[in-house]
Amino acid sequence: MTTNPPPQQSVATAQRLNDAMTRLRARLRTESGQHATGLTLTQLGVLASVVREGPVTAARLAALERVSAQSIAQSLAVLKAAGLVRSEPDAQDGRKKLMSADPSATELVEKLLAGRASFLARAIDRLVAPDERKDVEKAIELLERLATTELNDGGIGATA
Repeated sequence: MTTNPPPQQSVATAQRLNDAMTRLRARLRTESGQHATGLTLTQLGVLASVVREGPVTAARLAALERVSAQSIAQSLAVLKAAGLVRSEPDAQDGRKKLMSADPSATELVEKLLAGRASFLARAIDRLVAPDERKDVEKAIELLERLATTELNDGGIGATA
């Protein structure tokens, strides 16, 4: 089955959305103090997953982050060296290692998330009129749906 490419208006909207999200992510990294951690965006994503999901296997982390096992191993090596995560044998399957977050990692992730949320709350309070709040809620719902959709069409530039 062949599908038609999206209409030009959809492509333009998609590009505007991507550009806006890119700028917002950069602003959130700055406002939260993320740059001062010395960790990359990928490493911080892995760290947040360990904090949220841990104890967790590297394979599970790779699936959560949608990256390769090699990429997870590289990030985990940096996080271990920084003392933010540790590995322990799985009590139920000694062949597996479970990654756990150090309390300092939990504190760091919470601080970064709080910084992001604080900036967004202040920006919403300052820029979004009360009658526009429902529009923000609707936009969040749409973004959440976009983030979880599975198109299964082969990725970049796929039209089949």
